[in-house]
Amino acid sequence: MTDFRKSTVYQIYPKSFYDTNGDGLGDLRGITRKLDYIKELGADYIWMTPFFVSPQNDNGYDVEDYYNIDPRYGTMEDFEELSREAEKRGIRLMLDMVFNHTSSHSQWFQKALAGDEKYKNYYIFKKGKENGEPPTNWESKFGGSAWEYVPQFDEYYLHLFDVSQPDLNWDNPEVRKEVQNVVKFWMGKGVKAFRFDVVNLISKGEFRDDETGDGRKFYTDGPNIHKYLQELNAESFGQDAEIITVGEMSSTTMENCFQYASGDGKELSMVFSFHHLKVDFMGNEKWVLVPADFGKLKQILFDWQTGMAEHNAWNALFWCNHDQPRVVSRFGEEGKYWKESAKMLATVIHCLRGTPYVYQGEELGMTNAGFTDISQYRDVESINHFRILQDKGLSESDAYRILQIHSRDNSRTPMQWTGEENGGFTTGTPWISVNPNAETINAEEELAQEDSIFHHYQKLIQMRKDYDVIAYGDITPLERKHPQLFAYKREYQGETLLVINNFYGREMTWECTENLKGFTCILSNYPDSKAEQTMKLRPYESLVLYRK
Repeated sequence: MTDFRKSTVYQIYPKSFYDTNGDGLGDLRGITRKLDYIKELGADYIWMTPFFVSPQNDNGYDVEDYYNIDPRYGTMEDFEELSREAEKRGIRLMLDMVFNHTSSHSQWFQKALAGDEKYKNYYIFKKGKENGEPPTNWESKFGGSAWEYVPQFDEYYLHLFDVSQPDLNWDNPEVRKEVQNVVKFWMGKGVKAFRFDVVNLISKGEFRDDETGDGRKFYTDGPNIHKYLQELNAESFGQDAEIITVGEMSSTTMENCFQYASGDGKELSMVFSFHHLKVDFMGNEKWVLVPADFGKLKQILFDWQTGMAEHNAWNALFWCNHDQPRVVSRFGEEGKYWKESAKMLATVIHCLRGTPYVYQGEELGMTNAGFTDISQYRDVESINHFRILQDKGLSESDAYRILQIHSRDNSRTPMQWTGEENGGFTTGTPWISVNPNAETINAEEELAQEDSIFHHYQKLIQMRKDYDVIAYGDITPLERKHPQLFAYKREYQGETLLVINNFYGREMTWECTENLKGFTCILSNYPDSKAEQTMKLRPYESLVLYRK
């Protein structure tokens, strides 16, 4: 049985991974074709974002049919082949389940609109206010009202996301049964891991106006959330002890996550929380230009590390995914210290307590897209906010600058396999432009170089398997208030690990507070790093010191 604490998950955005038929879209066969690459990296699981039948208004997170594969990604036979070939290599598949909402094209919703009461109760329909306004003033996460009017019912349905993504009514036991059946269907196909999209939003609380206008407090970590997750666990994936699960938690609290990801296994194996990736926001607003707050970043990561450990709960560790900009562009640098900063950022995350997730291309140091024209963007959220920002009075150039930093499309440009045309991703026209730096940043190039970012990730993934202290150790933050250093200690059954990172591109001197006698350097991003009581750390220098 794979121990998820010693494992690493590799996230694939299938649309942008590898295209085998030249239509410009990645496909399931493309993942099968690249399994040896993932095996070489050392990942144990592949999490794929949704490839179910979908109109693709939100890149597949608007599911029309949970039981079938969207033809643009291939066939069920392609999925079964991928599953078999992955298993041969000791790799397991993690499916992405979107159960807060369906697509408005779903048969369930179509039947609801046709007036079928059974299916109308699958969703959340409400009468408007007497003054003709929607039932509440809640805002959709993609901008605008979270309610859409349906004239034939003189009612509104709730959509916390796009208007084409009506929220499911989890208070209806029939909905919960449908969801359990979907999970069991894919378990029957040999799937051993599930990621649940925005799963802490499924239990809605009271439907009333929110003085801030966004409504979050009424639907985040709602009143029945733990009950519904425990039921889903008991009725589906919990029946197979080998299955691991991760919940994506939107604006959650740590206290709820103690329970979501508790060691008792009644709900989920682990959780994604995003607070550490809001340190370059202003409040909850991401469409702004503010420098990242390093002190806050450390505080959030360390608080979650120590808090979850104290409650025997487990974190998913990550910098990147299909919704986040590229980390080397965000917290590292794309220029002179590109390689050093990418390796340092990897070390910070991979030596923490939790299960690391690597997003496709992160292991190559792929950077933000650098798009300069709105026609290059595909993400509905980015396109909406390009208009919203200008409506708020920003200039077009400022709006572009914000998109270049925060757009989800930064992570969705195609995987860079070779220096050839389209980065070796497709022989056709890619659905979204390939980053021009594919000529120099690509898998072929990095596999050939011993000191590449790829090989650094490979070592980190192997270290988690080799050193119990990384997988099971407790964590003590060091130098919490230091303005430049990200350092911590891990300890387990006589093993000690010191992880020391200069988070910035300027040199620094640090008097190590630990006695370094007996420590050896087992990984660093400069060839000659050593354990010294007084350390002169070069730009982005990163060391992992070990003593048994």
